[in-house]
Amino acid sequence: MTSVLTVACLTFQVFEFPGGAIQWARYRNNVKDYLSIEEEAFGSSLNSQRSQMTLGTLRIKSNGLRAPHWHFNANEHGYLVQGTAWIGVVDDGGVVTTYNVTAGQVIFFPKNTLHWIKNVGNEDCFFLLFFSTHDELQTLDVDDVFFSVPEDIASRSLKPEGGINFIRTFQKQKEDQGVNLPPNLAELVINPSYVQSPESLVWRYFYDLKGSKEYQFPGGVIQLAQYWKNGSELSYHEKIFGEFLNQHQNALTLCTLRIYNNGLRQPHFHFNANEMGYVISGCAKVGIINTQGIVEFDVHIGDVVFFPMGTQHYIKSTCDEDLLFLLAFSTGDQLQTLDMDDYLQATADHILAQLFFKKQSEFKKIPKFKEDQAINLP
Repeated sequence: MTSVLTVACLTFQVFEFPGGAIQWARYRNNVKDYLSIEEEAFGSSLNSQRSQMTLGTLRIKSNGLRAPHWHFNANEHGYLVQGTAWIGVVDDGGVVTTYNVTAGQVIFFPKNTLHWIKNVGNEDCFFLLFFSTHDELQTLDVDDVFFSVPEDIASRSLKPEGGINFIRTFQKQKEDQGVNLPPNLAELVINPSYVQSPESLVWRYFYDLKGSKEYQFPGGVIQLAQYWKNGSELSYHEKIFGEFLNQHQNALTLCTLRIYNNGLRQPHFHFNANEMGYVISGCAKVGIINTQGIVEFDVHIGDVVFFPMGTQHYIKSTCDEDLLFLLAFSTGDQLQTLDMDDYLQATADHILAQLFFKKQSEFKKIPKFKEDQAINLP
C-alpha cells in the first residue's frame, strides 16, 4: 500500500461549464480518462477496495444552475461549504420538494431521484458531493434527455400549444449545460420564485449539520448526519432525516471533524464503513496502519483521503488554525467505531503483559479518563 492509494491532491481535471465547474476524485472505466498516474492509482483503489464512494466538488456561479438530473447508480450526499442555494427534488410520485440551504448544511438525493441546485446568492456556491458508488458515476441531465427524444414523441408526450412546431423551437446549445448560466438570463427569467416546501417533506432531503448536536472532546468537535438506532434524544426533523437515510440501500453517513491546533484524532477503525474525507481548512499529518505496516503523509486544503474499512488511522492537526474535515462513511446504519485507548483499556492487563513482555502492573500507568479522548490534546 502506498500513499497515492489513500490520499489524493484534488488537482484532477476541472470540468468547466458556463455556470461553474466540477472536479472529481473517482474511478474511470477508461484509463485514458485519467490525467495522471496518481489520479489513476487513487480511482482504481476506490474501485478495487469496493469503497462505495465517489467524491466531487461543485462550484456554481451566482445565478448559476446545476441542471436538473439524476444518477442511475448512486445516492448523493452533499455539504454546502459556501454560499446559498435553492434545491429542487422530484420523487417517484411526481411530488416536488423545494428548499433553501446555507453553508454548513447537508442535502440528500436518493438514487434515480431528479434534482437541481440553483445558486440564489451573490457569491459562488461550493459543494462537496459524495456518491454511493465505487464504479464510474452514471448521470443523465434533463436537457440531454429532451434533445435525444424524437420530436414527434416529445410533442405527443407534452402536448404543447403549437404541437411539434413548438418542440422544434428548442435549440441545443453547443456548450455542455451541466452547470448553466445563460448570458441573457435577465431576459429569460422575469419573476423567479424560491418557495420552501412543508417541513415534513424537506426534512427527508435536508439536514442542518452545523446546527446539530456537537460532540465535544478536549481536542476538537464532531457533528454527525446519520441514522441513530436509539432516536430518543433526537429532534423530530433529525428522526425523519435519519430514518429516510436508513430506508435507502447504500446510503452514506456525513460528519464534520474539527481538530484544534496540535489536537489528535487518536488511532481508531470502523467496523462497518469505509471512510473518505476532504480537507476544508487547516493541515494535518495522517497515519494509516494496515497489514503491511504504516503509511504517513501530510494533507492540506483540497486534499482527499480514503481509509478502507477496518484500517486503523489517525489524524493530527499541524497548523495554527483548526483543521476541518468533511468525512463520509459508507453506511446508512449507525457508524461503529473503536478507538485505541478503548480497546487497550478493555483488554485484560495480564493479556497485555503476555503480549508485550511487560509486567502486568506496568499497565496501570495507562490512565482512564472521565472525558472521552477520541480527539485529545497533549
